[in-house]
Amino acid sequence: MLLTYVDESYDKNYYWIVALMVAEQDIRPLSHALDAVVEKAADHYPVSASAELHGHAIVQAQDDWSGMDNSDGNMIRARIGVYGDALKAIADHEVSVIVRGLDINRQKARYAHPFPPHQVVLAQLLERINSHARAKDELALVIADEIDGADDHRQSFRNYQVGGTGGYLSSTLPRLVDTIHFAPSVSSRCLQAVDLIAYLHRRLHSRQDRSQRARKANEKLWSYVEPRVVHNHCWEP
Repeated sequence: MLLTYVDESYDKNYYWIVALMVAEQDIRPLSHALDAVVEKAADHYPVSASAELHGHAIVQAQDDWSGMDNSDGNMIRARIGVYGDALKAIADHEVSVIVRGLDINRQKARYAHPFPPHQVVLAQLLERINSHARAKDELALVIADEIDGADDHRQSFRNYQVGGTGGYLSSTLPRLVDTIHFAPSVSSRCLQAVDLIAYLHRRLHSRQDRSQRARKANEKLWSYVEPRVVHNHCWEP
């Protein structure tokens, strides 16, 4: 069984959903490795050993990571170090990363009544998850962070299983079992792991970091997980 953790990240131009597929035997080792990353940070900085690994919070020194604020320039490097340690821990395990995106402006320009971006990207992502599970001769269970409208997403998932996802790769997702399960990310290191990947990917793609130094740092961070990426595509209608 491949436990597949999904997380969304978006801005006004692009909508992304990322999947982190982890074999069941690697769930606990990966979770423990990420625990160790936070414990290491707590040994050196004013951070709780139970802090949530959340991409935005680490980069912006907020929430659980507010103790590592920007008042000390060394803290910026320290936070990048924590982010890097977490990504290395993820890549050290047998995981696969799938990235799907949508150019929102081009979708609006092409279609008079476009489907919601989340619906479009989720269907395409699930198709790729199903294909990867088939290639591995495995089944997959999808787990997402708690969000508003979870019941609607479960219903969409059920509709796909019955009638297909639509489009040229329409699939009833035979390798995906049960429904989409929603859980609080604070309780799941693996949901936190996919958040780190999704947040970093969006920052790189959007080029929101105007500083060359910041962009190079993010490219370095991405290089840690890039070998685990098996699919990365943005649909531009």
